[in-house]
Parts: sequence; C-alpha cells; structure tokens
Amino acid sequence: MMVRSLIICTLYLTLITPFRSLSQQLDFTVTINSERARTQDQDVFDQMKTAFEQFLNNRSWTDDEFRPEERIKGNLLVTINDMPRVGLFSATVQIQTVRPIYGSNYESLMLNFADRNWTFEYVDSQPLEFNQYSFLNNITSLLAYYAYIALGLDYDSFAPRAGNPFYETANNIVANAQQSSRPGWNQNPSDKRNRYWLSNDLYNSQVLVPVRDAYYLYHRQGLDLLTSKPEEGYKNILKAIKNVEEANQAQPNSILTITFIDAKSDEICKILKNAPQEIKEEAVAALLKVDPNNARKYNDILKG
Repeated sequence: MMVRSLIICTLYLTLITPFRSLSQQLDFTVTINSERARTQDQDVFDQMKTAFEQFLNNRSWTDDEFRPEERIKGNLLVTINDMPRVGLFSATVQIQTVRPIYGSNYESLMLNFADRNWTFEYVDSQPLEFNQYSFLNNITSLLAYYAYIALGLDYDSFAPRAGNPFYETANNIVANAQQSSRPGWNQNPSDKRNRYWLSNDLYNSQVLVPVRDAYYLYHRQGLDLLTSKPEEGYKNILKAIKNVEEANQAQPNSILTITFIDAKSDEICKILKNAPQEIKEEAVAALLKVDPNNARKYNDILKG
C-alpha cells in the first residue's frame, strides 16, 4: 500500500526537510468534556485524554511510511453524558479528520461523524490494549475502529478505492465487538447512524461504491487541481457530486451518503461559487436531490 505515500510525496516536492521514517500515521487531538460527570475527581479525565491521544498517535496503523507533515490530523471530542458508577462512562463522540489540498494552505474536512452511543470502563493509569483479531475492551475497539476509518477515507482520496485494507480491518473490529453486546456495533435497523452501518457501507455495499469513488474524484481529481487546472477540477467535483446522487437514488439516506454530505456541504457551497455557471446548475440540481433540507444553502450557489 505505497500508492498514498508516492502521491503524497509529489505534494511536498518543495519541502527541503530531509525524509524521516515515521511509524505513526495519525495526529489526533482528544478533548474530554466532563461537565456532566458526577465526580469531583477531574484527574481521571486528564489521564483519559492523554491515554486516548497516545493510543491513537503513537501506534503504527500501517506499514506505509509517513512524513511528519503527512500524518492525518483529527479531533476526537468525547462528551461524558453519565457516570453511573466509578469507572463506568456513557458518552458521545464527535470525530473529525482533515486532508491538505495541493497548492494551498487549505485543509479539507474529510470526516465529521457523531457516534452517539458509547459506553466504556476506564480507571486511572489503565493500559489500553488492542488486538484486531479479538475484542478486549470497548475503548480500544472504538478508537482503533475510527483510526482505520480515517485511514481508509484518506487513502480513498488519493487513489481509487485504496482504503480497502483499512475498511476490512474496521469491519473485523465490528464483527469481534458484536460479542460484547455493547451498543453501536450491531445491525440495528432503527439506528443506522452507528459503527456497524458505516463500516458496512464502506466495505460491503456495492451500491454505495460510487460514494467511495467520489472521495477520489472530489479530492485528488478535484480540489487538488483547482489551482493548476480549475476547469478540470470543477468538472471532477461535479462528477463526485453526481456519484453521490447516483448512490442516494439506489439507497436513499445511507449513513455513508450522509457522512459525505455532512463533511462537504459547506465546502461545496463555498468552492462552487467560483465555478462556471453550467457546473453550478448541474451540481445544485444533484445536491437538492441528495440533501433537500439544505435547499436554501445550495440555491445560494447560483447567486455567487
């Protein structure tokens, strides 16, 4: 899986810093919001933040080598909703990752996902152990799951469907975690905004493959070309939007389609205001079918 590294290297040819082999691929900031926790011991949340960051950032998630500037930046916001007893937590998690855009200082939001149902046990100085082939605990399973999802989306944006190995591992984490009976890992038809369905849409669904292809069209063939080949870049961004429309027609309101739109809708509106009029019109027509609740926002593109 060296394709991402080879492509990334072309984005940094102007750098004069020497190459350094680096085992870590992630650069996450973890924030713990403990305002609702019924405890006076705030030290546990400081330790929790440090432990979660070290688990995400100090591990090697792939054999590919990343330069320091290539590490995938992300934010993990953990909101503690309840603490039924000492060491047991109920929380929601917001995961965001970004990707640099060639020829600019701009970072594009790749993932903006709300995980609303996470329960876990944590005590001071608890070692965080993980095995991708078995379920050990609900902390490392969730953190590793989103690490692999973040890597998969990033790789998909640099080469067509290059994220497959990472989605496969995420899918295995889901399968192993199902034995725990913890919420979020199971095939619950009443809750399709969970870990099971996101993994399923990315790894198992053939109907939603056009959305995965949209990540490559939108980023590598779209945003990365806007400074050097704007006409081609805008055309490929339109193709990406139409891919998402196609998938949404086949499977309306899938979590993968929603995830793409949640991350990209504001950015699309901003970028397309400078696009040729025919591109704007076709893009808005497609966006209105996929995300009609934001019709006013998309119609504003035509006024730009």
